[in-house]
Amino acid sequence: MNTGRTVFSQLMDFLPLRDFHKCVARYRAHYKVRKFSCRDQFFCMAFAQLTYRESLRDIEACLRAMQPKLWHMGIRVRVSRSTLADANENRDWRIYADFAKVLIATAKRLYANEDFGTELEGAVYALDSTTIDLCLSLFPWARFRRTKGAIKLHVLLNLRGSIPEFIHISDGKLHDVHILNMLIPQPGSFYVMDRAYQDFARLYALHQSPAFFVTRAKRRLRCKRRYSRPVDKSTGLRCDQTILLAGIDTAKDYPQPLRRIRYHDGDTHKSFIFLTNNFVLPSLTIAQLYKARWRVELFFKWIKQHLRIKAFYGTSENAVKTQIWIAVSAYVLVAIVKKRLGLKQSLYTILQILSVTLFEKTPILQAFSEEICKNQIGDSGNQLMLFDL
Repeated sequence: MNTGRTVFSQLMDFLPLRDFHKCVARYRAHYKVRKFSCRDQFFCMAFAQLTYRESLRDIEACLRAMQPKLWHMGIRVRVSRSTLADANENRDWRIYADFAKVLIATAKRLYANEDFGTELEGAVYALDSTTIDLCLSLFPWARFRRTKGAIKLHVLLNLRGSIPEFIHISDGKLHDVHILNMLIPQPGSFYVMDRAYQDFARLYALHQSPAFFVTRAKRRLRCKRRYSRPVDKSTGLRCDQTILLAGIDTAKDYPQPLRRIRYHDGDTHKSFIFLTNNFVLPSLTIAQLYKARWRVELFFKWIKQHLRIKAFYGTSENAVKTQIWIAVSAYVLVAIVKKRLGLKQSLYTILQILSVTLFEKTPILQAFSEEICKNQIGDSGNQLMLFDL
């Protein structure tokens, strides 16, 4: 029964808390902890993400204003700014990274058959990164340039449901291509990436896994055409070729043939040249796969706009990574709730509704109902009439 329970409490019911406690025990995070547990920390930080709190003082003021309702939200202690700051500073960020991976595995199963615009049975991933600028005087550990600080968020996004399956947080100096060394390719899957990841030795290792890749060719790529296939130019395709790399180093790094597809976008009047190791799919499908890569760009834009990962609650590396991983957990949790409750609203709409209803004591489905519920107050014989009619 959800009677008397807040929407926030009902939302937290979708968390696998048994797995969360396993993550806490793995890093002995409750050693010498008396009151403010990791669960309380996660709930407070998740509340801050869902209600767009800007600072620790903001979190403290908001939660203390609703002190009588905190017990019903699952937060059993009095929240103070210093206590939350110490928890973010000292408790290992890997607790929340591991728990986010548990949620990601759950979301992956729920969205396994989600359609993303192309008729493919295998998994399709988009790989990209985004840079989060930081003030070097406040974050000296995140040195990017001489007078600038930054970190990079590297994401491998499953296009079925836009679920991030791999996340790595690095300093701003790490080149994107090195992330290919960290991936464990799934045989038969497609990996879509831009020109920043074009390293033919690493792409050849991806080819031998065996997995497929789709990327854009860099300018002045030296190659020899071996064969050309006919294309329908009315669809925007210009050529579909089998090539061999002709550069001294690239020919050694990737000795096998590649497929080169040129596509002209009639809307933007731009031409794109794609490289792939898949020779079976229609050439137009390859172009559509690369177009779907923009979902990872939308993911970065979405979380920067709607989750708190640009204004941080702490300045240490541990506090920053803790906040990012809890933000990712909040994003994936909303995606899980959307699927399990069969909600038709977008993630943006769901977050907007949650931001103003977390303290309400209504069934969570009713909070997302499109029907307007009106309370009908019946006439009471004990109610005095103000005016005689």
